[in-house]
This record gives sequence, C-alpha cells and structure tokens, in this order.
Amino acid sequence: MRNPPSDAKLTGLFLDMLAAEQGAGPNTLDAYRRDLNDFSEFLGRVGRSFADAETQTLRDYLADLDARGFKSTSVARRLSAMRHLYRFLLNERIRAEDPAAILSGPKRGRGLPKVLSISDVDRMLRRAKELSEAEDASPAKRLRSLRLYCLLEVLYATGLRVSELVALPRTAAKRDARMIVVRGKGNKERLVPLNDASRQAMADYLAATEAAKTEKKDSLGASKWLFPSFGESGHLTRQHFARDLKELAVASGLQARLVSPHVLRHAFASHLLHNGADLRIVQTLLGHTDISTTQIYTHVVEERLKSLVRDLHPLAEK
Repeated sequence: MRNPPSDAKLTGLFLDMLAAEQGAGPNTLDAYRRDLNDFSEFLGRVGRSFADAETQTLRDYLADLDARGFKSTSVARRLSAMRHLYRFLLNERIRAEDPAAILSGPKRGRGLPKVLSISDVDRMLRRAKELSEAEDASPAKRLRSLRLYCLLEVLYATGLRVSELVALPRTAAKRDARMIVVRGKGNKERLVPLNDASRQAMADYLAATEAAKTEKKDSLGASKWLFPSFGESGHLTRQHFARDLKELAVASGLQARLVSPHVLRHAFASHLLHNGADLRIVQTLLGHTDISTTQIYTHVVEERLKSLVRDLHPLAEK
C-alpha cells in the first residue's frame, strides 16, 4: 500500500486550492500555513498525521491550545483551519471521512462573500473580448485570449466551481446545447443552462482550437477536454486560470486581490438573487446540497426586500 502524502505536501496542495478557488491573499495563506504547521507538529508528537488523525486526536489538539493559553478567537481560527483542511482532503479523496465534522468550538460570525458589481463584471468581459479580437496579437496569444474570454463568459453564466469549469468536456461546446451536464462534488451530476453569450464564446474558442490543430497539428486539439493542457490532469489547472483572471482584472482597472474564480461564482449567485431569482433555484444552480450553504447570500435578498417595501408600500415615505 502506498504511503499517504506528507503533512507538508498536503498543506501545499490545500493552500494552492485556497489561492486558486477562493482568491486567498498572501496574509491569509500565511495564517493558514502557520496554523496547519502547528497542528502538524502536535500530530507528529503523538505519532499521527493529517492523513490518519482521528476526531479524538483533534480534540486533544484543541485542549492543548487551551492549555497553552490561546484565546477563544485563536482556537476558533485553528478549528476553522482544520475544518477547511479536512473538507479539502475529503473532496480530493485523500480521506474517506472528515474527523473535524463533529467538532464544536467558539462560535464566530461568518463574513459576507466578496462580490463584484455587475458593472465590474461587464468591464472584465469587455476587456477580455477586446483582447480576443486584437488584430496585432500572435495566433498563440489570440488563442489564449479567446480561452480566457470563454472561461469568463461560461463562469459568469453558470456559477460553476472553478474545478468544474476547467474540467468541462469538449462536448460541452456543442452549438445546439442549451444545457450542460456538470459533475460536481460527491460525483453528483446537475444540469446547468447556458446563455447565448457563453454558447457563442465556446463555439468561437472551439473553432479557434480546431484551426490551430489543422495549422500546427497540435496534439491538444484531439483532447477530450474543452480547455486542454499538457499537464498531468490533461486540462487547464485552476491555478493557471486564477492567475490569468487576476491579470485580466488589472487590465480592466480592478484590484487583483478582489477578483478570483470563487468571487465570480459569488457574483453569479448574488446578481441572480438581486434580480429576483428564488434561493432554491440558485441552490440548485450552484450545486449546494444544503440550502444553508446558499443562505450566505440572503443579505442580497434582504436588501432587495427592503427596497421593495420602501418603493412600493402605500404608507412608505416618499
């Protein structure tokens, strides 16, 4: 049986995911790294690791933090880091169970997700479109720009997780497809609708890849993935897309730290709710198993309801 990855290796993979999917900045990543290194050192002292630690071992660690005089806010942060880590390991099938799932600790308020405005997203889409149509760009650069524009259009049209987006099959770009089948967390499938802009962007990008294949006999053209690469996975990595997206944000006059694939997923959900979509529909589109996960967006609904009462109630002040 193969030895499980080391704590250091798993920490690195986890931090890569945070940076790519959730747009975590250097300070956030450093905080997670320090917390997980401390947790790993404790596990090493008791002969355990991330891959085989049990719930009781995690409780022992929290008790150790308390004995060392950590404040409740610091303990809550360490517990949050462990929960995020083990959810990641579970999703990546490195662990078969989540030992942190039933742990309790000091309660902390949950922050609202960062959300781009509709005009911010429009600016990024316009800039990506301009780059994809630049006449002075080399064929390779134009193809990369078309890919980025396609990724952005599809992400904002569907709210896919970045891992779902980069792993879309080539068949998703069929011109007549108004719905695509997405395989999400837990290997569950769901149907997600496409708008005309995202369908056209996929068709244009696919046509460009076919042309590149004809001209250069590029082996990537025969890939089963819509966004192929020469990497181990065979498709574009979420880290690569996240970097390209931040560069586009800067080119669009936005701050790179405010933009990530996860932030655009938030924008998709928040903008739908702001325009009157039902929370249950958004839950289905996002692929959330539990509606409590989707309820982080209820602040958008609350603001809309307040606006409706203010503007439409007969006794409201004018």
